[in-house]
Formats: sequence, C-alpha cells, structure tokens
Amino acid sequence: MKKTLLAAALLGGTMAAHAAGQHDASALAPVIVTATRTAITADEALSSVTVITRADIERLQPLSVPDLLSGLPGVSFANVGGYGQQTSLFLRGSNSTHTLLLVDGVRVASVSAGLAAFEQIPVEQIERIEVVRGPRSSLYGADAIGGVIQIFTRRGTPGGGLRPSFSVTTGSNHLLRGQAGLSGGSEHAWYHLGVGAQYTRGINACRIGAAEAFAGCFADEPDRDAFRNKNLSAGGGYRWGNGAELSGTWLRSLGEIHFDGSYQNRSRTLQQVAGSSFSFNPLQAWKTTLGVGQNLDRYDNYENRDFVGYIYSRRNQASWQNDLSVADNQLLTLGLDWQGEHIDSDTGFLASRRHDTGGYAQYQGTFGRHELQLSARRDHNSQFGSHDTGAAAWGYRFDNGYKLSVSYGSAFHAPTFNDLYYPYGSGNPNLKPEKSRSAELGLGRQLSAWHWAVNAYQTRIDQLIALDSHYFPMNISKARIRGVEGQLGVNLAGWQLQGYLGWLQPRNDDGGANDGKLLPRRPGRSARVDLDRRFGAFGVGATVNAAGRGYDDAANRHPLAGYATTDLRASWHFAPDWQVEARLANAFDRHYETVWYFNQPGRGAFLTLRYSPVAR
Repeated sequence: MKKTLLAAALLGGTMAAHAAGQHDASALAPVIVTATRTAITADEALSSVTVITRADIERLQPLSVPDLLSGLPGVSFANVGGYGQQTSLFLRGSNSTHTLLLVDGVRVASVSAGLAAFEQIPVEQIERIEVVRGPRSSLYGADAIGGVIQIFTRRGTPGGGLRPSFSVTTGSNHLLRGQAGLSGGSEHAWYHLGVGAQYTRGINACRIGAAEAFAGCFADEPDRDAFRNKNLSAGGGYRWGNGAELSGTWLRSLGEIHFDGSYQNRSRTLQQVAGSSFSFNPLQAWKTTLGVGQNLDRYDNYENRDFVGYIYSRRNQASWQNDLSVADNQLLTLGLDWQGEHIDSDTGFLASRRHDTGGYAQYQGTFGRHELQLSARRDHNSQFGSHDTGAAAWGYRFDNGYKLSVSYGSAFHAPTFNDLYYPYGSGNPNLKPEKSRSAELGLGRQLSAWHWAVNAYQTRIDQLIALDSHYFPMNISKARIRGVEGQLGVNLAGWQLQGYLGWLQPRNDDGGANDGKLLPRRPGRSARVDLDRRFGAFGVGATVNAAGRGYDDAANRHPLAGYATTDLRASWHFAPDWQVEARLANAFDRHYETVWYFNQPGRGAFLTLRYSPVAR
C-alpha cells in the first residue's frame, strides 16, 4: 500500500513538522499508528482522532496527563482530590475501564481494578499522545469500547547528536517539579534517558467528614494531602540499512499519595511498563513485527505509619503482526496477540490468573475518492471463553477538502478481578462480560488555514457493569450512549485557535428502577477553547474548559454542578534553547467537583525554566 508505506517513511520528519506548527498548512499531516496499528496520516483515519505533540505540551504547560487531556472531544475525568489522586477517564460516556491505554505499544492498567493510572504518568516524559475515539476491540481485543489512548515516551533521533534537556517548575501548594534528559543518536541508532521528580503539598482532598454516611471519604481529616513522584525512563533502538529495526522502551514511576480515608490514608505506588519490538521485511511487500512487553502495578496501603495491605498485578504481553501490500493502496494486516494477567494481594481472590489469546485481520484500501477499512478479531479468554468483534468504515473525499465517513464496530470488556472478588472475596463472581455495538457518522473539512469536523455516534452496551447504592458491582442489562462532537482549528494572523464542543447522553436503558437515568460522572455538555499567539520571543495563551451538569450516582440523587475554568499562560524565549514559562491555573478560583464531596485545586500560579535544544 504505497500511501501507508510512505506514511511510515515520513513518521520521524512528520512528527517534527507537526510539532513546529500544528495548524500550519505547509507542515505535513501528523502520522498516527494507533487507529489502525499501521502508520497512516491523521487525515486518512476513518475515526475521530486527536494528536498532541511535545510542542503542544510545552505550549499548554500542563501539570499532569489529566490536566492535558481534559476537555478534548469525548474526554472527561473524575478525580478524588487534586494532583496525584486517583483519576478515572471516561471516553465517549463509556465506563472508566472501557478505554485502552497503551504506552509505547504496551497495554497499561491495573489487573485488579482495570483502571489506568493516568495521574501517575509523568507528563514531562511524554513525546506525543494519540487519542482514537470509538470501538477498537477488533484490533486490540478487550477494553477498547470507548477508544484507545496511546502515549509515546520521549526518544532520541537518528543522526541527532547529543542533546541534553531539563526543566524545573515551582508554584502554588509548594509544588516543585524537576526533569532532566539526555538523548542522541548516530546514523542508525538513537537513545534517550530521562529522570524526574515532583512534590506538592496538595489540597484537602475531601470536604466531608463522618457526619454523613456513604458520602465522600467516610472520615474527618481536614488536612492537606501531599503527592510525591519519582520517575525514570529509557529507550533506544537501531535501524539497519535493509530497514530492519530493533527498539525498546522502559518507564518507571514511583509515587506516594496521601488521602482522606477511614481505613487507610496513604499509598505507595509503582507503575512500570517495558516493551521491545523487532521488525523487518522478509519480502518487499511484507513487513513483520514481533513485540513483547510487561506492565507492573503495585499499591502498598498504610494507615498513618502502619502497613495495612497491598495489591500487586503483572501483565505479560506478546504480539506478532504482518503487514502485506497486496496491491497499490491496499494493505492487509494479520496478527496474533497474547497476554497473561496475574494478581497478588493480602485480600482473598478466588482466582488470581488468566490469559487471553487473540487473532485479528484488517484490510485497508483506497479506490479513487473512496476509502475502506475492515477488521475482525477473535479472542479467547481463559476465564470467559471466546468473543468475536468486527468493524467496518467507509470514507469519501469530496472537492474543496470535505470528507464524509461512516463506521460501525463491536467491542467487549471482561469483568476485572476487583469486580469479581474484591474485597475479601465479596465481589460479584456472577458478572458477565460487557458487549457493545457502535455506529458513527462524521463530516469534516481541511483547508490551508483552518479545519473543522463533526462526529455523531451511538453506542449500545449490554451487561454494562455498574455499582449499585451499596457499592456492589452488577450487570445493567442495557445502556445507550448518544453523542455529538465538534472540532474547529484556525490559524489566522498569527493567532492559533483550537476549539472543542461535546454533547453526551449516557443513559441507563435496562427498564429497572434507574431506567432513563444518566450514567454517573459523565457531564452532558463540554467545551474547551485554546487560544495562543506568539510575538517574536514572547508567547501568550489561554484555555477555557467547561463541563455541564452530571450526577455522581446511578440513581441521579447526587448532582455534580457544571463549571468553567480559565487558565492563562505566557512564555519567553530569552535565548535560542532557553525558555521561561508562566501559568495561572483556574484564574478565577472556581470551586467545582468531579466526584461528590471531593475538592479540586483552586487558583494556582506556576513558573517553569526550560532548556530544550532543537535539532539543527
């Protein structure tokens, strides 16, 4: 497939061009790999995608991954008390366990809870993020009901030479963050090493004490809840003259979280992900890739200074993918995935191991103005048997930059170990896997100075897993999620504007007591606007992020009020490789909650000194 092979060849150069100017018409379209597991340009994707580059991260000055992603189309977060506290992501109204997180191609999430610890991933170790909305189980297997988010850690550049970098940030709530890196490469090799640390005194996470049963954190602890993190990353690779490539990455994040709770109030955490891949071309039209990876997740829990328990999980992974160019602009992909999950804990789990094997096939073809993508997959889970999923997408390019797309896909999610057995064997071992069916219609236009897109979708989920009023997991027979997303990007007279709008109706459809109620912690409306401008060495910008009303519980008895926050930022390139950044977060000190009775940070001021040499 000439188009796809060209995209793969341009991957490195495109990333640099996109980082230089996300909406510059002269820049090549960014190359993504998450939507199809092959390298395609973003405008070739027949799904709704967002790409965030290293340049975007430095421009927006986020303190965390949730801070960076919040307000993007279909993305909402529920956080229990500030930076470093447990954070759940809801993509397109699906459950927090319905978004697959990959780090450098390796699946990342707790085996026990099924949640990815977005709050524990150091944002300064990230090179770029790809957000793909819509079902992807036909390519990735379980969990990809709402979509897939892939984080790529920082890496060196072949032929880039030795490049040190560092940044230091200080600000409100005694925040102090430092990061240092060293990257480089020769004609065929590249490498990167990174180290970082962060501390914040935090805020009082929970505003309610023991006065109200089943509310907040069930404890009266009006104190500040600190967060500490230390992180390390390493990566490198070698590309031979015949195109064969060997690469590997490693990321380790150690955290300590203080929080309010009646049984425990401190956790020490470990998040580690490592992966390696080897690709080569047995024939000119055949590329094969072998990959292995491992994700470790551990929580040690304490009551003051006393150790009270732990949960440790490990996921080993392996994959084999074959990309076959069967004709001009036609690509066939065949692959196998395997993963083994293991959990160890001081609590009793009736089962502690399971594995999954999946085989998949995908076809991508372009015929004049028409684009077609078809995929199918079968997974066999040792605990829940076999599951078949599929997807089909069609796109048509009109004159003047218009593009129409239509897609349909199915997906599934297996109950987590916590759903089934936690705590102390008191979960619900009778839970069934969740199954979904999604349909989507999209229309967009790409021009030299601006672009826009609108996507409408509907997802029906059978046997949706939710907590009842006693926090007991149960299968809701049906749920229906409808939504519309809009995106607009403009680059005019030096101003760069990116706007997002979302409308969401995640509704319980089971015919029971909560029939017609909204699924909890999903705001019905959302909007975000990023506006930036450079004046020579100086840059200014603002972000307005708004979320509508929602509910914290399945019965819709506990409302979460809508809110809007405003962030202001500025930067000064006082030397070619040096920059000072300033940010005023939540400038109007708006009080809001994304989880009932849990606080969010108020107004905060932050200052960063950054040394980041560019390739010359």
